[in-house]
Amino acid sequence: MTSLAHLTILYRGPLSSCNYGCTYCPFAKRHESAAELEGDRRALRRFVAWCTQREHGLSIFFTPWGEALVHAAYRDALATLSHLGHVRRVAIQTNLSFSLDWLPACNLSSLALWVTYHPTEVRSEAFLARCRTLVDRGVRFSIGAVGVKEHLPLIENLRNQLPPEVYLWVNAVKELGRYYDSADIARITAVDPLFGINVTNHRSRGRACRTGSSVIAVDGDGTVRRCHFVDEPLGNLYTGDFESHLSARPCPKSVCRCHTGYVHLEHLDLDTVFGDGALERIPANWAANAAK
Repeated sequence: MTSLAHLTILYRGPLSSCNYGCTYCPFAKRHESAAELEGDRRALRRFVAWCTQREHGLSIFFTPWGEALVHAAYRDALATLSHLGHVRRVAIQTNLSFSLDWLPACNLSSLALWVTYHPTEVRSEAFLARCRTLVDRGVRFSIGAVGVKEHLPLIENLRNQLPPEVYLWVNAVKELGRYYDSADIARITAVDPLFGINVTNHRSRGRACRTGSSVIAVDGDGTVRRCHFVDEPLGNLYTGDFESHLSARPCPKSVCRCHTGYVHLEHLDLDTVFGDGALERIPANWAANAAK
């Protein structure tokens, strides 16, 4: 059993609807019934209550299948969790398509946003305006986009328009095999110097990983797994039986393709790259280095 002095939780409830229609996403424009949304809200409230009652340190990363911040319950959850003294970081993945009026209710020293840019769904001027609002309000955030070749001019323009202290990452398209040639990779690396990490399918089987030890994934029912990519349950958050199953263990998967997984692989030593910004995907000292 591992020490639980600090636990990182990747939370993904049943929410699976999104207000965007991106062709590369299976949850685009999916609508849920009122009953389904209420079920998600109940699961979220239960999770927030558990986090509130916990005494040891937490970092929490919401990784919904859909867009969560269009729902008031998620905005309220972030505000509540950000003010808990034992919560080091609370972050969420979002397309930033909503009003930012809820931000003053949050403790910005612990809040962070993983923002995604979808060129087919939002005008770049409107997206940039929201990003500048985040900068003006002192919100910690990164921005990312899927590296679809047809979108590269728009992604490059976004990089040119953003303040240099804002990190812009690019997620590689990996489902199409050898999608990029060397010129593509060089072009994207000029936007995201860390693209080489993401474009790689990291061999992980048998390798040490912090998931299942100090990092866990939790679903709406409270089922605990080591990460989003390994199905084996480790118990349940609400019964507490998961704690006895937390231990250092090698990864059972052949490769790890997603930042939310491979950032925890010990042999990659990405702690030295991201520091305390691993969840929200912000490299350590990025802003300071960009200002030089």
